[in-house]
Amino acid sequence: MLIQHFQMLARYNTLANRKLYKVCSQLSDVERKRIRPAFFKSIHGTLNHIMVGDRIWMGRFQSKQMPSTGLDAILYDDFDELRSVRVLEDEQIEAFMSRLDQDFVTKTISYVNNQGKLYTDPANLLLAHFFNHQTHHRGQIHDMLTQTEIAPPVLDMHRIIRP
Repeated sequence: MLIQHFQMLARYNTLANRKLYKVCSQLSDVERKRIRPAFFKSIHGTLNHIMVGDRIWMGRFQSKQMPSTGLDAILYDDFDELRSVRVLEDEQIEAFMSRLDQDFVTKTISYVNNQGKLYTDPANLLLAHFFNHQTHHRGQIHDMLTQTEIAPPVLDMHRIIRP
């Protein structure tokens, strides 16, 4: 059941990102990059942060060494490029989660965080954090969208996942 849960969260992540990016595409570049009272300073900055986090965690899940870019890195200054790579990243996330097995979700993962500290945590906890992190920051973007003339999308899981 836990594996199916993570697969459902991967699907939700893809669908929620599609909705969010569709709404964000209605904003001007200036409005997306406007400095706001948010941790990653703008809608665009927060969209980039989600990508940074996803790549860090997916690298850790796949036992890859991930160079540290800094959590506030702007990987893609161009929104259309960011949107295109978001689609590819979400496809990779869904593909990875579709291959999850009991051995993976019951193992531990050791990694070094951005401050250079070594941790070893249960994979199931890290997978849950991975999806929670995405949802948390999409919520921040949702709030920033309320500060624009564009209405934020409905991102409730039960409304998006519903067949």
